[in-house]
Amino acid sequence: MLRLSHRRERDKRVTTHVMLTARAFGARGVFYSGDRDEKMEEKIRDVVERWGGPFEVRYEPDWLGLLRRWRAEGGFICHLTMYGLHVDDCLSRVPRDRPVLVVVGSEKVPRVVYELADLNIAIGHQPHSEVAALAVFLDRLFGGEELRREFERARLKIIPCEKGKKVIRVEGEGHEA
Repeated sequence: MLRLSHRRERDKRVTTHVMLTARAFGARGVFYSGDRDEKMEEKIRDVVERWGGPFEVRYEPDWLGLLRRWRAEGGFICHLTMYGLHVDDCLSRVPRDRPVLVVVGSEKVPRVVYELADLNIAIGHQPHSEVAALAVFLDRLFGGEELRREFERARLKIIPCEKGKKVIRVEGEGHEA
């Protein structure tokens, strides 16, 4: 996933939520451009250390170069935008046999992103949150299976409860504490 144009002071919570959503809904990692935010990177790495992975976060100062390299190396680019084709009408065009980069913006997305994307996908054609759009897209892409996966190297694990909450610590090779 690529988060375009992160603005450290304005977007810190939303970009963090985009990254957490990407991780929880099946992405293997996220690139972000705009302002470098090492505190945000550390927060995401801390979540991965405690709750498991795999998931990487990397700053990418040259997002346009990343998009061009992604395509040149055979990857597929999906841009989530309310101006794209409805997700239900084009999801079958997203390949399952090559790397997919999902792009979400923050401020106004440059026209070149629309042109470089293999597919401009809309979750709906009304203004909405990029966090919600990413969650809906990934859930549809993975058919809901991503919500049941077990994360590797998790030190914390939630035990589902009808009432209350239960979190256990996992020690070593899958041994509960």
